[in-house]
Amino acid sequence: MDKKNNVSQKLKFLYPSEVLKPVREYLSGKLFGLEKRKQELVTEDPYYDKSRLDDNAAIDADAAERVGHMEVSALRRAMDKNIIQVRKALSRIKFGKYGICEKCAKMIDTDRLMVFPETTICITCERKREK
Repeated sequence: MDKKNNVSQKLKFLYPSEVLKPVREYLSGKLFGLEKRKQELVTEDPYYDKSRLDDNAAIDADAAERVGHMEVSALRRAMDKNIIQVRKALSRIKFGKYGICEKCAKMIDTDRLMVFPETTICITCERKREK
C-alpha cells in the first residue's frame, strides 16, 4: 500500500507539456549559448595564439599570458559545469522527471525552478550538499 501511494504521489509531480515546452526552449537556447561562448573562449586563450610561438616575449608578457590562460581555463571549467547541468535538466524533461529532486525524489519548489530552471535538486538537498 505504501509503495502504491508513493508512485501515485510521484505522478502528481509531472508537469503538463504546455508548461515544459517554454522551459525546454529556454534551456535549449541556454545550452546553445553556453556551447557557443565556450568555443569563443578558445580564441581568447593566449596559449592558442600562434604568433606567441615566434615572439621571444619578456617575462612580464609571459606572466600575463599565463594569467590569461588560467582565467580562460577557469571560465571553460565553469561553462562545462553549466553545460552538464543544462543537459541533465533537458534529459529530465525528456524522461518526465523534471521538477523532481534527483536526490530525495520530492518536488522541487516552483520558485526555485523559475529562478534556476536547470536545477535537478531541491533546496534542502542542495544545502546538505554544501555542508
